[in-house]
Amino acid sequence: MRQAARAVLKEVFGYDAFRGQQAEIIAQVSEGGDALVLMPTGGGKSLCYQIPGLLRDGLCVVVSPLIALMEDQVATLDELGVAAAALNSLQSADEQREIAQRIRDGSLKMLYLAPERLVQPRMLAFLETVPLALFAIDEAHCVSQWGHDFRPEYLQLGQLAELFPQVPRIALTATADQRTQEEIRQRLHLQQAAQFVSSFDRPNIFYRIATKDQPRKQLLGFLAEHKGDAGIVYCLSRKKVEEVAAFLAEQGYPALPYHAGLSNELRSYHQKRFLNEEGLIMVATIAFGMGIDKPNVRFVAHLDLPKSLEAYYQETGRAGRDGLPSDAWMAYGLQDMVFLKQMLQNSEGDERHKRIERHKLDAMLALCEETRCRRQALLEYFGETLPEPCGHCDICTDGVETWDATEAARLALSSIYRSGQRYGVGHQVDILLGKQTDKVASLGHQHLSVFGQGKQLSEHEWRGVFRQLVARGLADVDLDAYGGLRLSDTCRPLLRGETQLQLRREVKQSTRSGSKGSAARDLVRPEERSQWEALRALRKQLAEEHAVPPYVIFPDSTLLEMLRMRPQTLRDMAQVSGVGARKLDRYGEAFLAVLQDENQAPAMRTEDVRHELACLARAGMTPAQMAEQLKLSEKSVYGYLAELISAGQLSLEQAIDLPESLLGEIQDAFLDGDGDLPGVSQVREMLGGRVNDGVLHCVRSALAMELLD
Repeated sequence: MRQAARAVLKEVFGYDAFRGQQAEIIAQVSEGGDALVLMPTGGGKSLCYQIPGLLRDGLCVVVSPLIALMEDQVATLDELGVAAAALNSLQSADEQREIAQRIRDGSLKMLYLAPERLVQPRMLAFLETVPLALFAIDEAHCVSQWGHDFRPEYLQLGQLAELFPQVPRIALTATADQRTQEEIRQRLHLQQAAQFVSSFDRPNIFYRIATKDQPRKQLLGFLAEHKGDAGIVYCLSRKKVEEVAAFLAEQGYPALPYHAGLSNELRSYHQKRFLNEEGLIMVATIAFGMGIDKPNVRFVAHLDLPKSLEAYYQETGRAGRDGLPSDAWMAYGLQDMVFLKQMLQNSEGDERHKRIERHKLDAMLALCEETRCRRQALLEYFGETLPEPCGHCDICTDGVETWDATEAARLALSSIYRSGQRYGVGHQVDILLGKQTDKVASLGHQHLSVFGQGKQLSEHEWRGVFRQLVARGLADVDLDAYGGLRLSDTCRPLLRGETQLQLRREVKQSTRSGSKGSAARDLVRPEERSQWEALRALRKQLAEEHAVPPYVIFPDSTLLEMLRMRPQTLRDMAQVSGVGARKLDRYGEAFLAVLQDENQAPAMRTEDVRHELACLARAGMTPAQMAEQLKLSEKSVYGYLAELISAGQLSLEQAIDLPESLLGEIQDAFLDGDGDLPGVSQVREMLGGRVNDGVLHCVRSALAMELLD
């Protein structure tokens, strides 16, 4: 079954190797087992049910919460030559009857539908009459009543276990804490399912969090690094979405608003534009995103604080699904905390639910005020340990300065107390700086002992102190008293002199230098620019002809690999990651013509790539480092290294560095038997899948050279 899965991976999807736990998940479901899969956005979740759906007899039924996501998946599968369809409320009766007939005659392989449609008695009765391969429940966290994406209709999906006991089920989500995982198991009756938890790390995303200081100006500074890139800007309110979208349009950015207050038609139109056009910015509430499968979203910006780390992780995860460098940027301030705490207090739900939500908000605030690696802190929340700082977040690259704020904090807390625990940050700062405002005078606060005692810090610095006191729970916002500050019980040890306090120093944060920019254009060398634009133009033309988004033809990552490899024949093109048999047949010649156009500035030809790789290998670089240097996939690097070994231009020792014991084990596996050397797939199975295919190809090439001698 594993060999069959690899064949489908290559033939249909155009990839040579599975990522992470994909192979194990696919084997589990293909062989009839249930599975619960937690995998980050961009980790390849869809392959975990699409490949078993193709391998098993019968119809693969995929439950998806949004029409946009279903349409996107169906368009992608159609381009790959897979018979797929979606049933939704926008279709005519004739269209739905046609899909039903395709299901009956067995010509349809994948059916996408919403949970509310699946659980209709008529639909369930219909499915009992046809062979079923499996049920895939995507976005499974929607079953959690405590989650931010709760969908009541997901609760009814548990009946699938009783109605179809012989049909395997796979539930998938990109984010779920321990509580939500258990809820998915219980409500979907997956107690006996194998659980697969992938790393939550998204190493291609650069995390940045700034304190608010003229946030629109800050946003423009960030967007200046992403000219021409597609991205999402999240705001909490509909009004703010409209205002920010209009502001960005005035500044020359192609921005569209998206929120639940717009008509269905306008929301759908804006979403289709975002999917089909290059470089658009969607300014949206959290109503936007779950159904978006666009791989080349280069940034996600938050102008307001998300309600939880789960929401932050899921929303930032919509950037860089193609694995290319992307940015997650956020600006937040004290007013965000006040607004979210107010929303929570006024929300429905019992005290237990509100206590859980307060805990989640506190965790979000802690990430904002973090003094260690952001990625380490984020992953720790999801129960994962990153041994070393990531080197790819603002704290790792810019550093963070802390200071002994014990006395300043005591002064701030004293000001809150002596002014009656009724006034907000602005008034407290005026008191400490000794400002004779009308409000100070009318209240007589110029006579307080703390008046004018804080002139050693600036207004900006004092605002930072108060914000951090609230974030750390040392002061509270009185939501019943118009956002006034009051002391919390936890501040007493600090006031009594029993503890010290270190706070982040407030500094003006600059944007990153251009050398660290993450736009896709920065991955393209100057001499490749015209070739790159020609490939993108062809992709856009083909996308318009086939009425699909450009990334459905080929994602940016595939175009970049074409640019690096410069395939000369269809056989060469088939080796490019993401080029399957159907796409090779449909588009191979057209893209080859662009790559071979002598009027375009030449990119690195295959021989040039081989020569450069040989030099880098002799210099001691690892395959991973070579891939990074030349912007190639590791698969391509290993392929070239194997060719160089076969040509006698590199030794195995120069190409890869293997422990002696492992090398001996691999060589023994290849030499175990008479006659020709076995294939890589056979040896991979013998070694239990422990060794990278690229390594096996290199060792096999070296052995073949020795046997020739």
